[in-house]
Parts: sequence; structure tokens; C-alpha cells
Amino acid sequence: MQEKSETIHPRPQLSRAQWLDLGGTWGFTYDDTNCGQDEKWQEREDVFTRTIQVPFPPESAASGIGDTNFHPIVWYRRTFQVPDEYASKRLLLNCGAVDYSTQVWVNGQLVAVHEGGQTPFTADITSVLRPEGEQVVVIRAEDMPLDLTQPRGKQDWQEHPHTIWYHRTTGIWQPIWLEPVSATHITQVRWVPDLDQGLLSMTISLQRQDNTSVQIRVRLSQRGNELADDLYMMQGIELQRYIAVDQSALMSREHLLWSPEHPNLIDVVLTVFEDNTIVDKVQSYVGLRSVGTGNGRFMLNGHPYYLRLVLEQGYWPQSHLAAPGDEALRREVELIKALGFNGVRIHQKVEDPRFLYWCDRLGLLVWGEMANAYIFSPKAIQRLTREWLAVLERNYNHPCIVAWVPFNESWGVSNLARDPAQRHYVQAIYHLTKAIDTTRPTIGNDGWEHLVSDIYGIHDYTFNGSTICERYGSAQAVEKTLHEVQPSDHAVILPGHRREGEPIMLTECGGIGYRPDANQPWFGYGTVADSEAFLKKYEELIDAIVKSPAIAGFCYTQLTDTEQETNGLLTADRRPKLDLAAVHSITTRTAAAIPEDINALVQNAQEELAPTDQSAPSQAQ
Repeated sequence: MQEKSETIHPRPQLSRAQWLDLGGTWGFTYDDTNCGQDEKWQEREDVFTRTIQVPFPPESAASGIGDTNFHPIVWYRRTFQVPDEYASKRLLLNCGAVDYSTQVWVNGQLVAVHEGGQTPFTADITSVLRPEGEQVVVIRAEDMPLDLTQPRGKQDWQEHPHTIWYHRTTGIWQPIWLEPVSATHITQVRWVPDLDQGLLSMTISLQRQDNTSVQIRVRLSQRGNELADDLYMMQGIELQRYIAVDQSALMSREHLLWSPEHPNLIDVVLTVFEDNTIVDKVQSYVGLRSVGTGNGRFMLNGHPYYLRLVLEQGYWPQSHLAAPGDEALRREVELIKALGFNGVRIHQKVEDPRFLYWCDRLGLLVWGEMANAYIFSPKAIQRLTREWLAVLERNYNHPCIVAWVPFNESWGVSNLARDPAQRHYVQAIYHLTKAIDTTRPTIGNDGWEHLVSDIYGIHDYTFNGSTICERYGSAQAVEKTLHEVQPSDHAVILPGHRREGEPIMLTECGGIGYRPDANQPWFGYGTVADSEAFLKKYEELIDAIVKSPAIAGFCYTQLTDTEQETNGLLTADRRPKLDLAAVHSITTRTAAAIPEDINALVQNAQEELAPTDQSAPSQAQ
């Protein structure tokens, strides 16, 4: 077991030089009869008769198990030794994500209980460590497939994947690591850039045992150039300060402000001193940028910015929701940019922080979405609200994230049109999100049945460019579509609500798939016979969207094939179906560069009889 300081830290926004990866081989067993707790498996070794590769879920081949049947309760066990250099420190056990309800024991003592399959948790295990020798960590994870109050995203509740759902991800699916810290240490840092005022707000939270004065040194640099080096006195557990940013430097988009074209990041080192002795030192980073909406457009750094997103399931055939490794996450970002997209909509999943790191570092906008539950109940409300707040807290600092999406297509609130309670729920989560984060747009319910939103995202899987032109070719056409047309068999805006100039975006569209083998299960929105027809249809749809003066951006469905969905631009194993340069050229095309044939399509759309619309059923992406 080796220390991995050379790889990406599992928590890139708050990293320390010393950490110990607990990934690799663990003991493993199923608990199908739910007897493990009664029989105290946390104190036994003999029941762990199998091995699993962590952090890959047991349903995946990468785990070494590859069993996709119902096994709602799983147990893990491994041993570790505390490195000598950690001896005088407190020791934290960090879990990136364990789906869904988790208990953790160290040396037979319960150290953590956590609920939520998309969010991290930490346990201070110092008090239960043995003085020397081998330490034992045991994890029990419960993920009930038939419990539809769990925020589960697109993990199927049926035993085998159907339509748009895929195999479950049970148990550990993000990194687990040990981290030595002093009794006084940083637990959180929050960055809020204010470009209008030329200020960078910084809030640092400490874990400490008393209120004696400590000092915190804050050093900011970019490409080796020092921007700030400040020393603050601190008493209590929270420090808030404002760091002035050179106003003239803010005028330089290429060198200081963050954007997909110029992903400038400021490196941060935070050092905590007690009695002139360093007790903690963490690395962080911040991107200076602003996002918002205005005059029907998405705004980046105070200027209109056209969003060209692709829908990303974040699912790999060999490892499911878990990434195959650090390099796969970087490669994913590189492929998205190579296809010409400037952003990605992470769909029904809270993505690994290492993926967000590469979006920050390489320049890719992200719409952050919550994995939804499927039914409406007090328990479902409590679960989603609690976990969504944890998502906002963990991901707040990533400059790549430019919008929040707590609900998708009325999942978990299927009776929005008639149930006041469900409408209050969506409105409450929207306003709660805005209370936590005033700096980003929030989409209350993406796709349809809008009642509160900063952006009106529409899911429209029409397979014809002429229909797109007919529905969105002018401001008047958009208003008619919003109130009279139901692109995906749902009203875009609920009765009694009206748009007040918010941007219109097609946040799911396209869905082009190769015609599948008739003997294979398949789900899609429209098919083509070969790559030539695929590229032509992609060009037709994208050109029609870009030509619309009323649309502020789009999200194409989707990046990769996923299980039985064969509508990816890439195969499930990330092989391009089309020439990357050709797709890039189409994706990045502006209205002025669209060929005359599509111009004619736009001009004549109202006069044409649109072909049969192969719109998506109500269970879209």
C-alpha cells in the first residue's frame, strides 16, 4: 500500500500532501438475509469469503464480482497499518461516495453512519485505533432497489435494465482514503468572486479544540506569479475576508478570468499556525468568473455566451457510475471538447470531484444535476433535500459549474400540474438553492412543467430540422411553443405561470442512434442506417437550433451509448462513431456560417408540412 501524492487528490478543492489511498482489494460478502448486524460481522473475518476491487461497485466487471442481480446489502473489510509519520496526528477516514445507506466500523467500533449515495462523509477514527499493528475497517452498505424514495437517478429498480435505465451501483463507488491532520485543521473553504466589485470573498472553517488565537496565511498565485500573500489572526471556527483583485487585471480575459476558452485558475495555499508552528497546510484553487442571465441570454463574465452542451451519463460499461480511473476522467473532458462542446450536462448523477477538477483545469462548463427519486412523499423530500444541500456544499467552489438542476422532467413530482404540495416542493428547493448560492442560475424542473426557473430548459426530441425551425424560429414561434405545443407530451409551462424574459434552451435534443440489431434491446428517439446519414442528421438538427434567434443554447443527447441506449456520439467504450473534426465543425458553427440550404429551411418552415414528429415519450432522458 503506497501513498499516492503524485495522482489527483480525491478532493482536489481541499487537498493535503499526505493521504493514503485505501482502494484496491477488500474482503467482500453479500448479506441477502440481513443477518450481518445481528451476527456482528464487523467483528469477524471468516464471513468475508470473496474479494472486491474498491472503488468499483459489485455489479461491475471492474470490481471482480460482476453480479447484477438484487443484493441490497453488501459488506466490505480490509486491514491497514498507520504509517509512522502519522503517529502524532489525528486520522480521518474519508469516503467519496457509498450508495446508499452506510455504516462504518474501525476495530469493531462504529465510527460513522451516513445516508446518501452521491455525497461524501468523513470519520475521525483516532480514538478507536490500536496502539500498533494492524487496523481493521468494515463497511456495510444498504441500497434497496425497490425503495423509490431514494435519490437514485437512472439506476434501475428492476433487476435488468429497461428503456432508459441502467444497472445499479451498490456500495462504494468513489475513492476511500486516510488523511492525517492536527487537532486544529481546515475543514472547508469557500470562494465567491465578485467581478463587479473586484473582490474575492474567502470563508475558512476550522476544526479546533479551543478558541486560542491562530494565524492563517493565504497565498494566491497564477502561473508562478504571486497575486496575494496575507496573514490573518483568527479566533473561533470561521474566518471571512475579502481579497482585492486588480481591476485592470480583470479586463484581461485571456490571462485572469476563467472561461472554457481561457481556463485560468488561481492556485491557493492555506497555512495554519499555532504558536508560530505549522499545524495544517492545504492546497486549493479558484477561478474568477461570473455567470447569470440577461436579455434572454446566458451570461459569462458579463457577456452573452452561447451554450453548446452534451448530455453525459457518466457511466462506463466496465465500472458503471465509478470512473475506471483518473486518466479516464481527463480523457472524457478532452473528448467532449474535441467534439466542439463548451459544456456538459451531468445527467442524474453527482459527478466525481476529480471530473470537475479536469473541467476546471481544461475548460468545460458543467450543469450540476441531482439524482432524483421517483415518488413523492415526506421521506423522499427529506432525503433529496438533505443530500442536495451536501451536493451544493461540496461542489460550490468549482468554477466549471454554472447552473444547478435539482429536478429533471418531473421525476419524483409527477403530478406537478395538479398537486399544490408538489409545486411547493419544487419551488422550495429552487429557493433553497438560491439561498445557498446566489451566483448561479437554477432550473427548478428541467425539461417541462416549468413553474420557477432562471432558464427555461425544453426537452424536444423532434427528428426534423424543419420542426425545430417551426417551433423556435422566431420569438413568436417560441411563445406559441411554450403555451400551446407539448414537445415531449408535457406542457412546457404550467398554467398560471409565465416567462419573464428568461433564456430558452433545448436542454435535451437529438438522440440520433444507429439502427440497432433487431435482436438486441434498444431505446432511442430516432435512427439512421450509417455514419454518413448520422452526420447529415446531426448537422440538420444543430444548424436548425443555432439558426434560431430565440434559443440561447442547447444540450445534445448524448455523449456515449449507455447500456441499451445507442444514441451516443461515442460508443460505450468511448470510440467515436463519426469523424471528430466533422462533428466539431458542426457543433461550433455559428448562425452566420450555416449553409444556404438550412437558411432556406428556416425561412420556409412555416409553409412546410413538418414530417411526422418522432418525439420522445414521457420518460425521456
